[in-house]
Amino acid sequence: MSDDAQLARTKQERSRRTAAWGNPTHKEPHWPAQVAVVIAIALYVTLPGKLTFGPWWLVPALEIVLLVPLIFWPPRGIAEGGMSRRVTALVLICIINLSNIASLGLLIHELLSGTLKALGSHLLLGAVQIWITNIIVFALWYWELDRGGPEERMHLEHSAPDFLFPQMVTPGSAPPNWAPRFVDYLFVSFTNATAFSPTDTMPLTAWAKMLFLVQASTSLLTVAIVAARAVNILT
Repeated sequence: MSDDAQLARTKQERSRRTAAWGNPTHKEPHWPAQVAVVIAIALYVTLPGKLTFGPWWLVPALEIVLLVPLIFWPPRGIAEGGMSRRVTALVLICIINLSNIASLGLLIHELLSGTLKALGSHLLLGAVQIWITNIIVFALWYWELDRGGPEERMHLEHSAPDFLFPQMVTPGSAPPNWAPRFVDYLFVSFTNATAFSPTDTMPLTAWAKMLFLVQASTSLLTVAIVAARAVNILT
């Protein structure tokens, strides 16, 4: 092998070792995600009564029961017995997501049935709450699932990235060991919910693309159909 080829191979291996996704990330605080869950619960509790599933307290009670242990449960890697914590977190996110989709379905039903024609302002407010919850819940999905989750991202042998952030491919824009935090996933969720498509961060894996699809579809229904109809009612 020539010296030039050997040098190029050495640079490639060094680049892979120092790539943002090729190194373990630092321990990440979980409180931003927990605050986001509390906000999602508050948004659900303040929804109009006809947009909640079952008794208004049922879903928030389930979410609080799952959230409290996560607050006092120290994060640990999967290999160190943290699987139960991860399953609890995924169940919590799933409940928030399903309840929000159910609220959107109830909102569309009320629109089509015409029973909320006299409550245009409530309808518009409910659409905004559902849209914000949509941003929060998918930020939680992205944060919890990317590279195996926040605990697994701390290990050297974590999975390859599911999202391609600009800092990962732009030399000099971030430290070599840069890794996304919850606020980065929140921004990705916001831009996808607003533009109905990826913007600066690309989904790489099949599950990431499917989550983008579901979020964009939910946002499109909320913004383009429900919110537009609510504005027509108000005018």
